[in-house]
Amino acid sequence: MEKFEKKISFVIPCYHSENTIEAVVEDICKEFPSEEYNKEIVLVNDGSRDGTYAKLRELADKNSEVVAINLSKNFGQDGATMCGLSQATGEYIIVLDDDGQNPPYEAHKLLEQIEKGYDAVFGKYRTKKDTLFKKFGHDINDMMATSFIGKPKSLQLNSYFVINRFVRDEMLKYKGAYPYIWGLILRCTDNTANVYVEHKAREEGKSTYTLSKLLNLWFDGFISFSVKPLRLTSCLGFVSCIMGFLLTGVIIIKTIHHGDVPGWPTMMAATLVLGGLQMLMVGIVGEYVGRIFINGNHSPQFVIREKYQKEEQE
Repeated sequence: MEKFEKKISFVIPCYHSENTIEAVVEDICKEFPSEEYNKEIVLVNDGSRDGTYAKLRELADKNSEVVAINLSKNFGQDGATMCGLSQATGEYIIVLDDDGQNPPYEAHKLLEQIEKGYDAVFGKYRTKKDTLFKKFGHDINDMMATSFIGKPKSLQLNSYFVINRFVRDEMLKYKGAYPYIWGLILRCTDNTANVYVEHKAREEGKSTYTLSKLLNLWFDGFISFSVKPLRLTSCLGFVSCIMGFLLTGVIIIKTIHHGDVPGWPTMMAATLVLGGLQMLMVGIVGEYVGRIFINGNHSPQFVIREKYQKEEQE
């Protein structure tokens, strides 16, 4: 078989995956042998508190194609992915999870599609082997991505995807403190596609997907990459104002015809609703202002504590 001409970089953000990442790397090496593919495997430890980085170093010692990177703290999956992209040197960059749910043999399908001229190709799952909470979070995230950052309805976004060098270079131009991988891809190209891939059940450990991480993902994606939440608050404010005027008119009319109208509970409820909407709007505006402040302070997307790669022996 002829050797694949273009270099491939596999980027894997790692978090508490000391028991799963070795099998993922072995599967990559099995599916993409060095005799047929020029590749590298970039493993980024995102502040794990177990022995993940020691395992990454061990894998790098065994294979000069493996690059082990240790971040100084937990920067989140998107920050760790941006770190991996910054270190990737391939013409095609394949991003996948560290838990074995994205089987490396399906990467051939991604490469086959991107070779047709696409800038980015996302895996599409017929059946997702995730918890109900994670599925719910993904569905909401997908809906909001369509509404706020212009994702085509027909495009399914997932953490298993391949991009070309052009997209990678454009993504790295973003220096904000809150990277959102899907948003960065979609803002630089609409030349995207899906291909069906298998999604395997988690064989070991529990998902670290929490409500806090879900909310952070939403904030990163839809406040850092869209002004539509601000426009939504303006619409809510306008609707609340109209409702207030209508309620005032009703009270005036009833007072004229019936005298004083006992309505303290109604007025109190209306005040609480309007006050809650105002606080919500102030909170969203404050989130924008806070992010502007943090970006102005040049807060980093990630900080590399150590990078390790075994020198290739001739």
